[in-house]
Amino acid sequence: MKEQVTMAAKGAREGKGIRIAIVASEYNYDITWLMLERAKEEIAFLGASLGPVVKTPGVYDMPLAVKALFRRPDVDAAVALGAVIEGETQHDEVVMQQAARKLTDLSVELGKPIGLGISGPGETRLQAQDRIENAGNAVRAVVKMVERLREIG
Repeated sequence: MKEQVTMAAKGAREGKGIRIAIVASEYNYDITWLMLERAKEEIAFLGASLGPVVKTPGVYDMPLAVKALFRRPDVDAAVALGAVIEGETQHDEVVMQQAARKLTDLSVELGKPIGLGISGPGETRLQAQDRIENAGNAVRAVVKMVERLREIG
């Protein structure tokens, strides 16, 4: 019990002073809604602040929303949440590759971390449901990166 209290106290300090925006895909929303809720929980647990939450039609549309959010001085980082489920064509691969590449480019260009909480491509709906925790992992990653970037100066 004492270990849980200590971990919770540590978590609550880790994200202090960090404001995180979330961009979530409406496509496969039965999964991404759960990812969104998980990300919010992790932000609160780490003691960070929840910034704007923007819902995009799909994963492919996320870079434009992230770019707009990263131009705001009150946003330190963003988390992208989505589930790119395999279809009958290679569309899922194109969507994921292009979105991930552009999100990475924006992070480097604008100097703010983005957590890639997007699962896929090539996954089934069941596999996507099993990866909902990736939202929490993405939040933890951006908190660490904001801290590391602040240390570098």
